[in-house]
Amino acid sequence: MKAIIITLCIGFFGFVANAQTAPQKTATAKVITKQTVDIACGECQFKMKGKDCELAVKIDGKSYFVDGKGIDDFGDAHGEHGFCNAVSKAEVTGEIVNNRFKAKEIKLLPVKK
Repeated sequence: MKAIIITLCIGFFGFVANAQTAPQKTATAKVITKQTVDIACGECQFKMKGKDCELAVKIDGKSYFVDGKGIDDFGDAHGEHGFCNAVSKAEVTGEIVNNRFKAKEIKLLPVKK
């Protein structure tokens, strides 16, 4: 009887120890402060894979989809000079988290002629 109880206790503690989950890694963020970047539609202009036309920025040569601002927040994206038809310049502030740019501020710069 003692052997059965001891075996059950060891089995229970082994099961509980094995069921513990590993701690999740915290997302590392890269803070962007007033940096001039390219901004456009990620799919149409930066050839990113996605489901629909979505605003994206190119920071240090790498493209990121934008959270916090929409592609039509700056006018018609499919218009003559919209983000789906042209790459613009913008001054941005925010952070890169999990391969996405979390925008705090986006200021479009005037087009140079």
